[in-house]
Amino acid sequence: MSDDAVTRVEELRALIAHHNERYFALDSPEISDAGFDVLLSELAALEDKYPNLAATDSPTKTVGAGATFAPVQHDVPMMSLDKAFSTDEFDQWHTRLSRRIGEDAELGPFVCELKFDGLAISVRYENGILVRAATRGNGTVGEDVTANVVTILDVPKTLPAGAPALLEVRGEVFMAVSDFTMLNQARQASGQALYANPRNTAAGSLRQKDPAITASRNLKWFTYQMGQIEGGPAFTHHSETFDFLAELGFPVNDQVKVVDNADAVKAYFTAAENHRHQFNYEIDGAVAKIDSLARQRDLGVTSHHPRWAIAFKFPPEEKTTALLDIAVSIGSKGKATPFAVLDPVFVGGSTVQMATLHNEDQVAVKDVRPGDTVWVRKAGDVIPEVVGPVLSERPKGLQPWRFPERCDCPNRHRLTRADGDAAHYCLHPVCPRQRDGWIEHFAGRSAMDIEGFGERTVRLFTQVGLLSDIAGIYELDFVRVREIEGFGETSVRKMHASIEASKDRGLGALLIGLNVRHLGDNGSKLLAKSFGHLDRILEADAETLGAVDGVGPVIAESVARYFANETNQGIVERLRSAGVDFAGPEVIDVPQTLEGLTVVVSGSLVGFSRDGAKEAITSRGGKSPGSVSKKTFALVLGDSPGVSKIAKAEDLGVPVIDETSFIQLMHTGRLLT
Repeated sequence: MSDDAVTRVEELRALIAHHNERYFALDSPEISDAGFDVLLSELAALEDKYPNLAATDSPTKTVGAGATFAPVQHDVPMMSLDKAFSTDEFDQWHTRLSRRIGEDAELGPFVCELKFDGLAISVRYENGILVRAATRGNGTVGEDVTANVVTILDVPKTLPAGAPALLEVRGEVFMAVSDFTMLNQARQASGQALYANPRNTAAGSLRQKDPAITASRNLKWFTYQMGQIEGGPAFTHHSETFDFLAELGFPVNDQVKVVDNADAVKAYFTAAENHRHQFNYEIDGAVAKIDSLARQRDLGVTSHHPRWAIAFKFPPEEKTTALLDIAVSIGSKGKATPFAVLDPVFVGGSTVQMATLHNEDQVAVKDVRPGDTVWVRKAGDVIPEVVGPVLSERPKGLQPWRFPERCDCPNRHRLTRADGDAAHYCLHPVCPRQRDGWIEHFAGRSAMDIEGFGERTVRLFTQVGLLSDIAGIYELDFVRVREIEGFGETSVRKMHASIEASKDRGLGALLIGLNVRHLGDNGSKLLAKSFGHLDRILEADAETLGAVDGVGPVIAESVARYFANETNQGIVERLRSAGVDFAGPEVIDVPQTLEGLTVVVSGSLVGFSRDGAKEAITSRGGKSPGSVSKKTFALVLGDSPGVSKIAKAEDLGVPVIDETSFIQLMHTGRLLT
């Protein structure tokens, strides 16, 4: 295994985590769905090729991003769906399932549904009363958005007599195209900036701190599935649940259709794509689910998605426009990324003016040149990609674009590209472009979560000399801040309170904010948990850092090099003086009774939450993946376990134990006989 593979896996995980954060938490995606899927597929391929690089918390085995409201644990995970981007890929999915159940068995009928381009939520009713609403989040933990969801007229607040004692209903919150158009017309009339598209607007509306704003947006909801249910009727088919939901007053989309076979499913996909712009809501695909609930249980789930359903993603839309220029942005770690400046074009539901071009090699491969007419592709609701030039319209004599030799900051430092690296970097220690990006990153939601430090404010503060680095956030002269136009007493007070609150975010958030190259969110949390205090990390050499499971030599060398830098050492000491918490999560010293053992937990345990059981295993040196394999030492069963896990354990001869035996195993490292 090469160092390149290790580096690429780490880079892909960091990229995917970043784009998950942009999409799920910030509602401001930077790449297309198709581009994201390419990253995810590349990571999955590398993990398959090098199994020792796989990790249970890899993005290939998890969904989405962290919450910004109060967290809600999903009792039944809200899993994402496997995807097909062509009818051939759908046929491959169908063939895999047919082989799994037996060539002679029928998979159909299928339930076909439209794939709405909105925000998935789960609404829980107890004794007929709405008690909680949550977003999907990472599939296991979502955001509590109850106060906002109750303002949506489509969501029943109470259910009729005879409703189940407990009912969890899942669906998609969206904004109608007509409502989105009216909203933007009103904003245009009042001189406000226009919203980009219905999906982002709906997601942002649902996360408003003031529910009155959510209520004013006229959001809608379609239901498509049930989660938990107690005291309700017994169903044999998924299609029956739609009738049941409609009887209870839930909105069900009128395009749901039951078909007999795979050919009919593909016909549904084609019809949905051909009519996608005729609906008063945005869709980005269609979904097929096996109708038989018994067959669904037999097929089971993977760690990431149910086997019995697949989402067919529509191909992205494309239009042509003029490529006005290729500019280069400098990121918080000095990475120089070229991007296209476009003549504004309306494609895929929004007007776009910029698109990333990734790196020098991608520009060369696409051979796009300022002055070209280019194809712009948009998949769903995100920043588009430049596909390539329209060569028949290229002006004569148009010269290829060359990557600039120097950073455009006042230092004019040379941009360097190391051997084997796809990107250029500005390595100047005080590059103002990096500085501004670093401060924004440090104050960002995934790091120290300091309110008020967006791009405009950071650039303003650095230009007037109020900020020169991240430690300066805690040394701000608020008298001078109040003298700046637009910074009133209320906004300054909020900023100051947020800065003070950030001091207690803990070591994991601080390490993320310090912006160490190669060290992503997951690696930061692993180091915080393993060392417990920043001072211990400062004292550790690369070998000691690399011994942490999940860190590796590339990250370890980068962390050691970062803290050996005198400038960085000075910043750390100023953060210490400001009272920033350097401590990590409390590390409980427990016997390593499960060292080297893989223990899988399925179902709900009495004495442990889902995360608690996993923590109990990993804190004792064991591993706790989401699926059973030949390496599994034992499968622990709680209430409502996964049928597929039990079947797999039986096939492989893996011991199946209850919670009492699990506790004994943790104490002794042995199974009860």
